[in-house]
Amino acid sequence: MAKESKSRKASDDGVRRAPLRELLRLPVGERVDLSSYDPGATPGGPGDKAAGREAVDRAGQRLAALQERLYAASTAGDRRRLLLILQGMDTSGKGGTVKHVIGQFNPSGCRIRAFKTPTPEEQRHPFLWRVSRALPQPGEIGIFDRSHYEDVLIARVRELAPRREIARRYGRINRFEEALAEDGVTIVKVFLHISYEQQRRRLLARLDNPDKQWKFSPGDIDERALWPQYQRAYEIALERCSTEAAPWLLVPSDRKWYRNWAISRLLLEHLQALDPRYPPADFDVEECRRRLLQDGGPHAPGRA
Repeated sequence: MAKESKSRKASDDGVRRAPLRELLRLPVGERVDLSSYDPGATPGGPGDKAAGREAVDRAGQRLAALQERLYAASTAGDRRRLLLILQGMDTSGKGGTVKHVIGQFNPSGCRIRAFKTPTPEEQRHPFLWRVSRALPQPGEIGIFDRSHYEDVLIARVRELAPRREIARRYGRINRFEEALAEDGVTIVKVFLHISYEQQRRRLLARLDNPDKQWKFSPGDIDERALWPQYQRAYEIALERCSTEAAPWLLVPSDRKWYRNWAISRLLLEHLQALDPRYPPADFDVEECRRRLLQDGGPHAPGRA
């Protein structure tokens, strides 16, 4: 992981640590070798599952309060918003993150989009078109379950576009994300890193549980046969699209409790850095209070 910063802050469990976004941030402009990162590691995390779950629960109220402040600030013209991008192999926990972490937010202030196979209409447009239509509005928190990176991941592995076209997409993605950052979007890009064996265990768990079999597809086994190609496609995307404006964060995800804690913590750190404020009233507060105190009710003289 990235080198620790000298500045440390207290975490949700009271332990002082380096900011997690520094520990998990991938170096900009350097080669990425996913085999050098342990999917079962817990960098910066609480000591065990119980502590991790308690920390996530404690962070929930703080996240909700910051979300409300972000939304309130937008009513006064603050254009800032946050976009969480989740990428990873099948079973890495994109849906679990939405359920256990994003579920702590007020849904009215969230914009969640799971990107599937492009529709015929979407295929008629440039690949960033459907993503642009799903972006969070000022004051909102957006969550992408998969994203525009599918167009340099599965498109590369399955050869869904010419290799030359895919090569051009990395630069387009960088320019797109830089423009978003300039427009007030805080981009939190998370790669959920799981191991080959952990994916096997999670797929088997789906098969063994009738209530989870709907989440399984025989095609999942076919995709596993392409694991090395997908790992390389991710390495290239992480190398070429980790920028100062939108760096990649690698979250080891073999341990679900750590994954949830890490993303909860990352969101908390980014929202605290934004430090949104409630806007001051644009009306005479005392006059409104006086009018309410003098209000005699619906049966007062002069009322219909």
